[in-house]
Amino acid sequence: MLPLVLLAGMNCTHELWADAGLDEAIRPELECETMDEQVAALGDALPERFAIAGLSLGGIVAMELALAMPGRVAGLCLISTNAKAPTPGQLEGWQAWTDRLDAGEDPRSLQHSILPSLLSPGAHHRPDLVERVLAMGDATGAATLRAQLRMQATRVDLLGRLSSLRMPALVVSGIDDVICPPRFHTEIVDEIEGARLVSYDAGHLLPIERPHEFGRLIRAWHARLRD
Repeated sequence: MLPLVLLAGMNCTHELWADAGLDEAIRPELECETMDEQVAALGDALPERFAIAGLSLGGIVAMELALAMPGRVAGLCLISTNAKAPTPGQLEGWQAWTDRLDAGEDPRSLQHSILPSLLSPGAHHRPDLVERVLAMGDATGAATLRAQLRMQATRVDLLGRLSSLRMPALVVSGIDDVICPPRFHTEIVDEIEGARLVSYDAGHLLPIERPHEFGRLIRAWHARLRD
């Protein structure tokens, strides 16, 4: 079967997909300091032809990869993500996190500080989900998170370039996502010919909140793709 690649978001790990039934997927870490370096590293490491799904920063990397190597990407799935250039406020926020890391704060603590933005109102009061989200910060570690923050600052606007993509595209949005709200996903779908939009009652980390529904969706989408 066509290989499936899963790219998690910033300060997240493969635990993001743990209950979705996608255990056979390739799950690279994002650990480069620039977007160009990350795309090049994935290009060297991944199979010649693959389907790719990415959440948040992982979705941005997936878009960059599809634009750089369209002949290798058989299908593109974008989850809880944003195709636009960073805002000044985002750049300031990422620098503030870097400063906090430099001052000795750990990724778990930084993850805890934005829990209400990562999970929907109902989910961020569930101790089991909260611990999984915080544990991803522990597993990411300061060095990788610092690299991801630097990579975020090298992002550029992709929205105006997405119309060149011709592979099947699936866009998945959380209705309660305050980091990448539903309108960001509608913008992406409007640019990619034939793209399909699916929305769930969930927050930013929707594969953790709705793993079974999400997993069924991705498996069905993946099964329809042709090498």
